[in-house]
Amino acid sequence: MIRRFLLLLAVLFAVVPAAAAQVRTGIDVLEDQQFAPLLKIAARHGGRLRLGILANPVSIDGQGRRTIDVLRNDARAAVPGLEVVRLFSGEHGIDATVDDYAIDDHKDRASGLPIVSLYGAQEADKRPSAAQLAGLDAVVIDLQDVGVRYWTFQTLTKYFLQAAAAHGVEVILLDRPNPITGVAVQGPVSTPGLEDYTTPHSEPMRPGMTLGELAGMFNDEGRIGARLTVIRMTGWKRGDWYDDTGLLWVNPSPNLRSVTQAAAYAGTALIEGTNVNIKGPADAPFLRFGAPWIKGVELAAYLNGRAIAGVSFLAVAYVPAGDKYYPHIGRRVEGVEVIVHDRDALDAPALGVEAVAALWKLYGTAFEIDKVDRLLRNRAVFDRIKAGDDPRAIVAGWQPELDRFKARRARYLLY
Repeated sequence: MIRRFLLLLAVLFAVVPAAAAQVRTGIDVLEDQQFAPLLKIAARHGGRLRLGILANPVSIDGQGRRTIDVLRNDARAAVPGLEVVRLFSGEHGIDATVDDYAIDDHKDRASGLPIVSLYGAQEADKRPSAAQLAGLDAVVIDLQDVGVRYWTFQTLTKYFLQAAAAHGVEVILLDRPNPITGVAVQGPVSTPGLEDYTTPHSEPMRPGMTLGELAGMFNDEGRIGARLTVIRMTGWKRGDWYDDTGLLWVNPSPNLRSVTQAAAYAGTALIEGTNVNIKGPADAPFLRFGAPWIKGVELAAYLNGRAIAGVSFLAVAYVPAGDKYYPHIGRRVEGVEVIVHDRDALDAPALGVEAVAALWKLYGTAFEIDKVDRLLRNRAVFDRIKAGDDPRAIVAGWQPELDRFKARRARYLLY
């Protein structure tokens, strides 16, 4: 009897863990508002709202319903004159399963709507054309940025802003969390004038902004002049990692499968495009890299000796599998795996520079270092790496420019 009484007391006074924070993304907020913002936009177009939607598998609401279907059904019922006309997809396709160029246009299986692919081999294939925007009043963008400048959804958003401004189409951006927080602002600022598909704007590798905030910056600083409506999230705090949000994780690309990978990607992706394999590992893209000429034990010992905050390095050997574009497929390679111990302490761009500098110092011209600037996009920083400067001095050297970016950034923060 006493035991039962004690058990009852334990239940009554047990500490119940606080519920996970639940973020409402842009599409959720639009539903919560019964699509009132779309009613206002339709009024500007004579009571009609013909929509295009830029989406991928992350484009779902809190109930797991596709944004495409929410707008086709719920929004259409709430907003007279609303019609979803066509869909758009970016890198990896609308299903985010393909790591290739020239993804063919096709139809969405569920809706039958045509899908316009904007990820081809040529630069012109990546920009929405007048013909592709014809007959639209607005384009809805619902994509998951990963908090990294060279993630191509940023550039695609800028291209839509530019095309929309040129052709009288509005842009409605449904905002989503920065999965690696909106607090950390890290890395060298890309040099103005070097804009390309992985460098949409002069910004650091880790800008600490959401896609909605970046869209406002692109539109204003780029003097694009698009009519932009950002549907803000509710419940998101700048210090939240994605696993703090209560939201379902959906892989935004075939090679980005966890928050930890996203945290490392903000730096280790500098190696992508060189002759070091970093995407072929089946389980740990961007956390593991190797090549036939690397000595794993040597590289791990060197990098561990650098005492890089938040991480350590494990010597590994593996046989990369995967796509034809990845280096050393089917060959045994040695390298390191990045073990993340403290993601808040990690300066991922600094980690990327440390890794590149180590490969250059230890293996010289066996490493295709010149290809690093494809994503780095800061020639002064690249030259210092190649000259053999200490990575800590290089990181210290980019801080004044980073501080100036932070001052610019403050104008566009929504949360």
